Amino acid sequence: MTAPCRLSRPAVICSLGADHERIVQALRDGRRGLTDSDRYTPGRPLALGAIEAPLADAEGWPAEWASRNNRLIASALAALGEALDAALSHHAPERIAVVMGTSTSGISETEAAIARCGPGQPFDERYRYAHQELGAPAHFIRDRLGLAGPAWTISTACSSGARALSAARRLLLSGQADAVIAGGADTLCGLTINGFDALGAISDTACQPFTAERGGINIGEAAALFVVTRETGGIQLTGYGESSDAHHISAPDPEGSGALKAMRAALDMAGRRPAEVDYLNLHGTATRHNDAMEARALHALFGDAAPPASATKALTGHTLGAAGALEAAFCWLALERGFYPRHVHELPLDPTLMPLTLIEAGFDRSPPRLALSNAFAFGGNNAALLLERTDDA
Repeated sequence: MTAPCRLSRPAVICSLGADHERIVQALRDGRRGLTDSDRYTPGRPLALGAIEAPLADAEGWPAEWASRNNRLIASALAALGEALDAALSHHAPERIAVVMGTSTSGISETEAAIARCGPGQPFDERYRYAHQELGAPAHFIRDRLGLAGPAWTISTACSSGARALSAARRLLLSGQADAVIAGGADTLCGLTINGFDALGAISDTACQPFTAERGGINIGEAAALFVVTRETGGIQLTGYGESSDAHHISAPDPEGSGALKAMRAALDMAGRRPAEVDYLNLHGTATRHNDAMEARALHALFGDAAPPASATKALTGHTLGAAGALEAAFCWLALERGFYPRHVHELPLDPTLMPLTLIEAGFDRSPPRLALSNAFAFGGNNAALLLERTDDA
C-alpha cells in the first residue's frame, strides 16, 4: 500500500444535482442531466449540462469575488461539512493548501459585462478583471476561509481537476501541507461552447460515447471539492499518472501513447496490476478521435479483459476544468456505495473500436474496490487517478 492519501466525502454540484442521494440515483439509473437551450447559440438549441440547484448567495461579498464560478465553489465548500470543519480546527491556516482546476474561471462575467456595455466599449463599475483570472478559484477559497498555505489553480483544459488532486497528494507527501482543499470548477459560458463548436466538436443532441454515429460533446458546468489528508482508511488516492505527449494543440495522439503512459503510471504508483481495476470511468467525450484513442489505449493496457466502464459525461456534459475532479467524485461514490455507474447511449456501439466492457442495464457484479478515472485534454495533457476503498470505508 502506498503512503496514505485520504479523500474526504466529496462536495459536488452539477447538472445531476447537489446532494449525494440524487446524484447516486442518477448514476445508477443512467439519468441524463441535460437540458436543451439556445442561450449561447441563438436559434440553435444545444443539450447542456446546466446546474439548476440553488447556488450560494453572493450578497455582501467583495466585488472581486462575485462570479457565478465562485458561487458554485462556495456551494461546494458549504457541502464539505465535517471534513472541512475538522481541517480548519486541527491545522494552522498556513498548513492548509488549496489546489483547484478550471479552464475558463469566471469569464462568463466578462461576457455579461460586454453584453451590458457593448462590444468595444469601456466596462462599467460592476466589471472586475479578477473574475476571469485563472487563479481566481484557489484565491477565492483561500481568502474566504482565511488560509495562508500554498494556493494555486491548474489550467490544463479537461485534465485540470484531476491534476489538482495529483498536486494535493504531492503537497501532503512532501510535507508542505497537512490538508489540501482540492478539486475543480467551471461554469457554462459562450467562449467554451462556441469555441468547441468552431472545432466541430459539439453535438446538438445528447452525446453518444463510443457509438458508431457519435457526433461530439455536450458542455456542462460543475464544482467538485475534496479535503485531502494523510489519514488512513476511507477512500484513498493511491496512485496518479500524468503525461504531456504534445501531439497536437487540440487533437489527441491517435495511438493513445500519452493516455496509456498516464494509466500505467497510476497503477505503478499504487503497486496494482491492470487486472485489479474493478471500475473505469472513461474520459469518453463522444468525439470520434477521442473515443477511438481511448479505446486503443485501454486495449494496450488491459488486452481483451477491460474492466467494467462507463462514460459519465453522457449524463453531465463535459464539465471541462471540473471534469477530472467531478468524475473522481463519481468514482468515490461508486466505491463507497458499492455500485457501478451506467453507460448511457441510444445508438448502436461502434464495432470498429477496440472492445470495452460497458456497464448497461442489468449489469451485476461484486461491489467495486478499485476505480481508475481518466482525464485527457488539449495539448496532450493526460491524467489518470486510482482510487481504492479500504476495509473501513
